[in-house]
Amino acid sequence: MIQADQRTSFRAALVEAGHLVPTGVRGVFGRGARFEAVRLGLDALITRTAADERAEVLHFPPVIPRHLLESSEYLHSFPHLAGTVFGFEGSELEAAEQYATASRHDDWSRFQTMSDLVLTPASCYPVYAAIGARPPLCPGGVTIDPGAAYVFRREPSDDPARLQMFHMRELVRIAEPVTALAWRDAWVERGLALLRSLGLDATPDVAADPFFGRAGRMLAASQREQQLKVELLVPIAGPEPTAVASFNYHQGYFAGLNGIQFEGGADVHTACLGFGHERIVLALLLAHGLDSDRWPVAVRDQLGLDG
Repeated sequence: MIQADQRTSFRAALVEAGHLVPTGVRGVFGRGARFEAVRLGLDALITRTAADERAEVLHFPPVIPRHLLESSEYLHSFPHLAGTVFGFEGSELEAAEQYATASRHDDWSRFQTMSDLVLTPASCYPVYAAIGARPPLCPGGVTIDPGAAYVFRREPSDDPARLQMFHMRELVRIAEPVTALAWRDAWVERGLALLRSLGLDATPDVAADPFFGRAGRMLAASQREQQLKVELLVPIAGPEPTAVASFNYHQGYFAGLNGIQFEGGADVHTACLGFGHERIVLALLLAHGLDSDRWPVAVRDQLGLDG
């Protein structure tokens, strides 16, 4: 129970300091002004670090077409994490019945119809579909910056570092196999340098996604064996460090699913990276204290907190 006690006490301290604002739903918080100032400063730092990529910027909303999730096999690998958008399409009588049922806090889902939208599980997902709809790529491929987008994972938790809705800052590389893999590996080192420059005790670790079920355990083992996913871990709450960034090599998976091609038909592979904004801010608050005005000058300067 040591881990649970540490998370509970840290969450309580964050709420008391005004960094997190409870909503009554586990894993869903508002953020105070100082928390947001650090988060936005972090995003600006990542942007400066990635400036040499000269990435094409594409921004998407925190929802994607349902058919993208269905065709990506997400519901096979992560059915427990998906979030679907439902809406009301009934009559006036049904609307009145829905209101009465909801007012009693009873189950009113029978009045709702699945829409053609789902919550975005990773900000790179709409990127692959967008590039797949274009003409074949020129040699060298493309790097896409989808910015810091809200993403959703259905994981209710009392751990302040495990949120259901959070910001993920991603970059996506679509290129020849050797280029995509080299890009991923280089960014592992760049990510480590970035986090350590902020005074965080970051360490890399070969990891796997939280695949569902027994078949998922086999997929996770294969992912680790091939070292397709590398995470950067830092202390946040509990005895074990928490992943705050991930660097992923998909081989030809997303290119094949989305019809991404090169002129001439050469193999297309993809890689992506993701920095978890909220987790990194939490790690900074743990490392340097809950009062960001008293953080080391070098850290404040990098995050633009004195500007």
